[in-house]
Amino acid sequence: MDRKTIELDEGWSHMQRGITKLKRLLEGLPESQFSSEEYMMLYTTIYNMCTQKAPHDHSKELYEKYKRCFKEYIRSTVGKPPLFMFFPHFTVLQCYVLSAVRNKHDEFMLREFVQRWSNHKVLVKWLSRFFQYLDRYYVAKHSLPPLNAVGHSAFRDLVYIVVRANARKAVIDLIDKEREGEQIDRSLLKNVLDIFVEIGMGEIVHYEQDFEVQMLEDTVDYYKSKATIWIESDSCPDYMLKAEDCLKRERERVSHYLHASTEQKLIEKVQHELLVNCANQLLEKEHSGCRALLRDDKVDDLSRMYRLYYKIPKGLDPIANVFKQHITDEGTALVQLAKETASNQKTTSDSGSQDQVIIRKFIELHDKYMTYVNNCFMNHTLFHKALKEAFEVFCNKNVAGSSSAELLSSFCDNILKKGGSEKMSDEAIEETLGKVVKLLAYITDKDLFAEFYRKKLARRLLFDRSANDDHEKCILTKLKQQCGGQFTSKMEGMVVDLTLARDNQLKFQEYLNENSDVNPGIDLTVTVLTTGFWPSYKSFDLRLPSEMVKCVEVFKGFYETRTKHRKLTWIYSLGTCNIIGKFDPKTIELIVSTYQAAALLLFNTADKLSYSEIMTQLNLNNEDLVRLLHSLSCAKYKILLKEPNTKTISPNDSFEFNSKFTDKMRRIKIPLPPVDERKKVIEDVDQDRRYAIDAAIVRIMKSRKVLGHQQLVLECVELLSRMFKPDIKTIKKRIEDLITRDYLERDKDNPNTFKYLA
Repeated sequence: MDRKTIELDEGWSHMQRGITKLKRLLEGLPESQFSSEEYMMLYTTIYNMCTQKAPHDHSKELYEKYKRCFKEYIRSTVGKPPLFMFFPHFTVLQCYVLSAVRNKHDEFMLREFVQRWSNHKVLVKWLSRFFQYLDRYYVAKHSLPPLNAVGHSAFRDLVYIVVRANARKAVIDLIDKEREGEQIDRSLLKNVLDIFVEIGMGEIVHYEQDFEVQMLEDTVDYYKSKATIWIESDSCPDYMLKAEDCLKRERERVSHYLHASTEQKLIEKVQHELLVNCANQLLEKEHSGCRALLRDDKVDDLSRMYRLYYKIPKGLDPIANVFKQHITDEGTALVQLAKETASNQKTTSDSGSQDQVIIRKFIELHDKYMTYVNNCFMNHTLFHKALKEAFEVFCNKNVAGSSSAELLSSFCDNILKKGGSEKMSDEAIEETLGKVVKLLAYITDKDLFAEFYRKKLARRLLFDRSANDDHEKCILTKLKQQCGGQFTSKMEGMVVDLTLARDNQLKFQEYLNENSDVNPGIDLTVTVLTTGFWPSYKSFDLRLPSEMVKCVEVFKGFYETRTKHRKLTWIYSLGTCNIIGKFDPKTIELIVSTYQAAALLLFNTADKLSYSEIMTQLNLNNEDLVRLLHSLSCAKYKILLKEPNTKTISPNDSFEFNSKFTDKMRRIKIPLPPVDERKKVIEDVDQDRRYAIDAAIVRIMKSRKVLGHQQLVLECVELLSRMFKPDIKTIKKRIEDLITRDYLERDKDNPNTFKYLA
């Protein structure tokens, strides 16, 4: 059965009744809701009118009438415009639309705007349902704007474009009121700004161009004005509190009514006005700026300063610079104080304790500001760098003629040796050693520290002065982690050497027990060391007393049974002897050096000896003999009597055994006057540096073959900087020396270019 043809006027008349009912419902007029039958009747009418055969297919006409529906609705719901209202740029139809919104102002205008948009969306929703078949086929087939887009475009073109400026101004005024502390209707702002977003139909271009740009400009003006007032009247902590609160409130505004895409732009504007533009003025405030906060340990304020500036590009740079300068000034003041104290105490014997004090102060300073870096500045690399650079400045200054490398090694020695002034628990010692190694990272002359430390380690190991073997191994492990295996290889070799030496001594005792015909005559302990691991010591051909000669020969015989390819070099200056002194009052055991023992044993066969006789019999040089005789005749324990009885030793003196010597102790140690080894250590290090520079230059040239002078120097400095900072003049001298030794040659055409000679 054929379906009845529906004419356009007949069908549209039926649709008009449904559309009129929908409009009355939107305006709140008395009207019943749509039933499902009514909805289906309207949908079916459109369906039938669109599926009839030509010329009765009314799809095109219905699409046009659909568009006119919105214009008619906008016009009909507003009523007549007020008298004398004239907008020369708008059509009469638009004037009807605008009057409903523009007759109201501020919040009332915004509420009307929101209500009109809400009603319009409902109208679009329902009409799109009625005309759904049209949307699915006709619109798709002819690539026309969808029905939803047509409805929204009508509101945009007829209402939004005209109202947006007033709406934007009203919204910005409300935002400024809220910034001043007034209560506003946030939900209203949210609904208004949703119109700016939704009107773009999936894009926020209208929100950005019609609202956001102006809102951001207003924000800049607002906070520029506030910053000018606050920076003059408030302290740095108070200013930062206000800035932090402003940023927090701006983020809240985004969460409550602004679009999420606005947050970064808004925060950047606020940060720029409150923090970037006045950064220098804020950080340099005389009594409350960054330097004052550091001076007064204002941890919370420093943390706030970091939070405010760390997201700003390069915002932390000025803070890190102040931090670096502050630490540098504090450290330099410590060094200056130590120098003044040392100069005041030159006549006292307390300079050693001052060495300990300055290193302890450095450690405390490092602990303090490392806590700042970790807690206030959230472990940021910029502040680690600032701390490092600051410590490198004053940690490499000399104090009373001693370098920091020497002071640091002395500090370690004082902790690790028996009877040191630092009395600490094992845990505290390990913790302190770890901090010392951290300080070492800031010292340029690490090779100098290594040599001083090795000298002191040797004395602790050889004379049994080390308080704890575990602590010795602990610091070597930390040094190895910090500076590499090459740095500690000799030190580790020394520790191992001593263990092997103990085993060797046990084997010697077994040898003596097994060979009863071999008898050294006295108790003998020999420590055999590997030359390459230990510091270099002067070796003299001391003419030993007969009692000692036999001991040496016995040990040589034992050692030759164990190895045929090693040569023993006896270092008598490191030896100790326990000898019995038979004095008239009582017998006293004397703990002396091998040199002292050899000198005292001469008086077993002679009552009186001259300076020259002792020198001849012992085969010693003047310097060592003076030290030796001074310790026995002019120091605390006068084992020998000297003529004339003066405080100094001269070649014309004569000596005899002091038979009347006595002491309340039955066992006494007679030390030799200390030798200042600093000069020799520095000379050894300088020699090693020359070798290191030679090796570095050869290594670089071997890989590069041809290289310019400037580049060679730069690469050499970079290669060696982990251990020491090489002097440029020294590098140039070493280059010249290598040229004379045929390792390098100058380019004939360019004398500033060098070639490697294989």
